[in-house]
Amino acid sequence: MISELCPFCRIVRGDADATIVHRDDSVVAFRDLRPVAPTHILIIPTSHVRSLEELKAGDGGLLERMISVARDLARREGVESSGYRLVINTGLNAGQSVFHLHLHFLAGRRMHWPPG
Repeated sequence: MISELCPFCRIVRGDADATIVHRDDSVVAFRDLRPVAPTHILIIPTSHVRSLEELKAGDGGLLERMISVARDLARREGVESSGYRLVINTGLNAGQSVFHLHLHFLAGRRMHWPPG
């Protein structure tokens, strides 16, 4: 189900501008409007899922698809060898600001640890 108020659902519907780099029946990927790395892409499900906490037991295929898209994007962006980071923020204290499950694909610079 798609939420009328969710900004990511608006992107899925085509009602909001985004530079989309991948689209299929279950996942949309687009460049982040406020990137924190030279390559910063958000990968989201086409259905509205608020966070990891709302995934159900049978939703594992959705995460698998999101990660598979990330691996494909790494090859297309030319960062599969230099490295990339995948991040899912869950909840306010983790930094989730849009409550639609999304995977951050970050690459193009050296990442530091710990990240937070």
